[in-house]
Formats: sequence, C-alpha cells, structure tokens
Amino acid sequence: MKHLSVMIKPASSLCNLRCKYCFYADVAALREVPSYGVMQPETLDAVLRSLRDGLAGGDRLLLSFQGGEPTLAGLGFFRRVTELAAQWPADIRVEYALQTNGILLDPQWCAFLKEHRFLVGISYDILHDLHDAARVDAGGRGTADRVEQAIRLLRQYGVEHNVLCTLTGAIARHPQRVWKRIAQLDLRYIQFTPCLGELERPQESPYMLTPERFATFYDAIFRLWLADYQKGVYRSIRFLDDLISYLAFGLAASCGIGGKCQMQVIVEADGSVYPCDFYCMDAYRLGDLTRQSLKELLASPGMRAFQAAAPPLPGLCAGCPYLSFCGGGCRRMRQATCCADGGRACGYAAFLQKNLPQLNRLAASVRQRRRMERRLTR
Repeated sequence: MKHLSVMIKPASSLCNLRCKYCFYADVAALREVPSYGVMQPETLDAVLRSLRDGLAGGDRLLLSFQGGEPTLAGLGFFRRVTELAAQWPADIRVEYALQTNGILLDPQWCAFLKEHRFLVGISYDILHDLHDAARVDAGGRGTADRVEQAIRLLRQYGVEHNVLCTLTGAIARHPQRVWKRIAQLDLRYIQFTPCLGELERPQESPYMLTPERFATFYDAIFRLWLADYQKGVYRSIRFLDDLISYLAFGLAASCGIGGKCQMQVIVEADGSVYPCDFYCMDAYRLGDLTRQSLKELLASPGMRAFQAAAPPLPGLCAGCPYLSFCGGGCRRMRQATCCADGGRACGYAAFLQKNLPQLNRLAASVRQRRRMERRLTR
C-alpha cells in the first residue's frame, strides 16, 4: 500500500486577488507561459486516468487543489473530479484538500465541500489591518471581512478547515496581537507560512520574513500556546506540531524538515508536472501527466536530480548542535527561517536554543500517551 499526494492547479496562476507578496505570481512570471488558464475537461480526464493507472488496491491518494485561486475553475470542475474518482475501484481511497482565499465560497460551495469531506485551507492573515494591507482584490480593496465571512460559512456547514497565515515581517512583530485574535476567533488549526522574497531579488521584498523575526515570533507564540495548553486548550500550530512529532517519533509532516525534499507531484493546468510548488518553472518541468505515466514521471531524471540537489549549507551550520533538526532547512525557505548565505543568525537555532528543553518534555509526554493508548487497544 502506498500513500500518494498530488497537487493540481486547476486555474494555473489565475487569481481574483492581487496579494502583494504572492510567491506563485513570482514563479509564474519566470515561465515562458505565466498562466495555462483553466484546466480543460479532456486534460482533467487524462490526468485522473494516469493517476488511477498508477495506483493499486489499498492505495491512498490525496488530491489537493491550489493556485493561483483554484475555485476560479468553477464548482463544475470539482464535481467532475469527484464523479470520476467515484468510478475508481472501491479499494483505492481518495481524499481531497483545497487551498483557497475564500472569496468565492458560498453555501453551494460549502455544501459540496462538506459532502465530499474536503479539508479546506483558507488564507487569512489573522490581523485585520495587515491582512487588508497585503491581501487586496483587483480593485485594491482589502478582503479581511470577506474571508472572515467565508470562515463563518465553513463552520456553519461543518467543513473541516484550517487557517493559513502568511507570516510577513510585519505580522511577526505582533505575536501577542496574533494570539489574541486567534483566541477571539477560536481558530483551532493554524499554519504560519514564512513569507518569501522574490526569486530574483530576494532582499528587495518589504514583506519578507527574516530569521531573526522568525525566532522572536515563534518564541512568543510558543509561550502563549503553552500557557493555553496547560489550561487544557489545544490549538494546532503546524510548526510546533512538527517539532514535537519529530522529537517524539522522528516524524514530521512538513516538507523540508531535516533539510530534505519530499517527493511531490505538482500538476499545472496544462498537465505539466513539477517536483515542488516553489519550482513550477520551465527548467524544472518533469513531463506531462496527460502523455506519460505517473511511474515514469516519479522515476524521471529530473525528479531524481531535484531530490538529490542540495545547496551548500551556510557557514553558520558548521558545528551547529541543532543541524539534525533542520539540515539547513527547505532550500527555498532558508532565507526566511534559517539563515541566508552570509547570514549572521539562524532563526531555527535561536528558537531551539531557548525552547528545546520544554519541547523535549512535551515530546516525552506525547510518547507516553501513545504507549498508553496502544496498551488500551490491545
């Protein structure tokens, strides 16, 4: 049995917002064809057929949809996805996830997402004023009120969801405000995604997170999280969950932990395949899922080369006692979380230096609880 995760971009880089820090707009602008438009029905059919042919009984497939803004493909597109997957052998399990800015979500969308058990990641920068400053529509208007309404709709319809906050340098300056707002909205699952600089001009972005801000933000968030946890209030913070899981079991869900790239399959709207969402550029194109088998693409020289490639570690990593935790970090996020080439500080190391003892205690508690659960289920 294997578990395969495939990300599909049904509307390519098309979006109804003009977020000022969008990494995918930056990536797409470097391609010969910045946008492939909305995925055509025949392309979708061929992509799903190729995926099905690469699976066997007992396998599990996670289909996640991102963009751009994937809902621009229309609800009919997603209905077709679920209808086609429903025709597959019953012993192939298909799960769905959707990352959206929430602007197009309405009762019809939410009823569909609930019916088919989509996990929805909704992009929301938590602090109303900073969200509105960076996440604007085509007319330059802020979108926080509309996104908060979408979150209320998801709750009303019982759709499983989490909040994806782009952690900019500005937001990272206000961890107490962030946590207060998380509590006010009773957000239970939050992922802070480091805001990256542009590929060709990484130091010129006014929104980019720095390793120093990364460390101070998470140091404060961890203390606030821990205070709630000790009172019996648990909120999932992806970075903290990953660290505790890594310490407890040597496992982490996020790609880049340990400095290694997980095998990913990113499918653009024309059927072209790439090894990473951060590198959907012509130079990294692996092939075409409408013409090649999944097995062929996974074993392609391009996929092997991408996974094997590792940029040199920054000088700060030499002798670092925490190198085993991050391995230098994700190659694309390194400048925002760990340390850039020639950097003077590592955000990851600074955070661990202050908080590793407490994290180890939490990991030990998680291990003990897992052992108890196993004994009870024998």
